[in-house]
Amino acid sequence: MAKTMQVALVTADRELWSGEATVVNARTLDGEIGVMADHTPIMSVLGAGQVDVRTVDDGHWVAAVDGGFISVAGNQVRLLCEHAEISFESNYDEAKRLLDERKERLAASGG
Repeated sequence: MAKTMQVALVTADRELWSGEATVVNARTLDGEIGVMADHTPIMSVLGAGQVDVRTVDDGHWVAAVDGGFISVAGNQVRLLCEHAEISFESNYDEAKRLLDERKERLAASGG
């Protein structure tokens, strides 16, 4: 079995997902990054786009994020975003649609 790490995707108002994963792929302002267990510690700015996470037991989900930060240290990955939405069907277009709808609702409510 592949080595794992703890991963959390957190927005300003909620924790979307937390659990064990084998791989995290994300877009930073410096380019794409892939993170596996025992990765060198980093902190970077996330670009808007897709985050792809491979969970234990061959699980998989994708999220649409509007930017934020990624922190990697001690086999823990933290993805901190103002807004994000997950598709557990690994459908980025669906996650992006949900993110856009959430942001529209927040804008309409003055939030």
